[in-house]
Amino acid sequence: MRRRELMFVAGAALMTTRAAQAQQNAMPVIGFLGGASPEPSAPVVAAFRQGLSEAGYVEGQNVAIEYRWAEGHNDQLPGMAADLVGRKVGVIITADPPSVLAAKNATSTIPIVFAIGVDPVAAGLVASFARPGGNVTGFNFLVTKLTLKRFELLSELVSQVGVFALLVNPNSPTADPTAREMQEAARAKGVRLHILKASTETEIDAAFAALIELHAGALVTSPDPFFFSRREQLVALAARYAVPTIFPGREAVAAGGLLSYGTNLTTVYHQVGIYAGRILKGEKPADLPVQQPATFELVVNLGTAKELGLTVPPSILARADEVFE
Repeated sequence: MRRRELMFVAGAALMTTRAAQAQQNAMPVIGFLGGASPEPSAPVVAAFRQGLSEAGYVEGQNVAIEYRWAEGHNDQLPGMAADLVGRKVGVIITADPPSVLAAKNATSTIPIVFAIGVDPVAAGLVASFARPGGNVTGFNFLVTKLTLKRFELLSELVSQVGVFALLVNPNSPTADPTAREMQEAARAKGVRLHILKASTETEIDAAFAALIELHAGALVTSPDPFFFSRREQLVALAARYAVPTIFPGREAVAAGGLLSYGTNLTTVYHQVGIYAGRILKGEKPADLPVQQPATFELVVNLGTAKELGLTVPPSILARADEVFE
């Protein structure tokens, strides 16, 4: 090959490489910030990607996703949020209250989409549900209301139990209000309620050991990202101590838990993905209303009930959206 031809080929290859690099650099980037761990969060991440793809964005093809997981160390979230802001991501997805607060403190311009259990208006995250008004929007779970409903369902299943326990994460902003509401509900029902707190794996073990000392006959677990990531530990301990336990999500029942009632997280994160796609296409968070789930699912594990010596009443089975045998 002649020198001139060789130079032409080399120049063309260089231009192609630079064009590919430019295209890669132009690819929008999403920051995914969560306080939990990646492996237990895989189902919701997959649902998020599905919603994102329906909005026209496929990871690795026309969008990149930068994941940051605090794995229970919430003190690391501000630094992770700052890192994502420094990378000039197009939108930040936040999976729990500490992460959305860290992101909001890190930027007032980059769009933020949350999926949280605290009231976003009371927390100062948005101006209103209908018109968020800033760079933050997302999806809100009815934490306290649903926890009370779980208590009612569990009470219906174990009507003979006179002492209940509620497991909360003391680091959660919903822990205290949920505990207060539950205490009122327990008094109205004429049963005793003990509040157990755990924010580490060791504290979860200690909480279940305390159940025996307190003679609690049933347990309600509050929704929390940390508990979601430790659901297999919770299910195993509930089985070891033979404590009827109700969980916020079906994932725990699929892992062997007794009951769950609440929002389908994969459905919510599917919608979070769609919101992220709409924002990447140019819509503003201020114009996207904060949404709350309209439907909730009751899931029952009959095999676990049998192991605990419980008979699930027809009134619960008739309302169940899914039953594991």
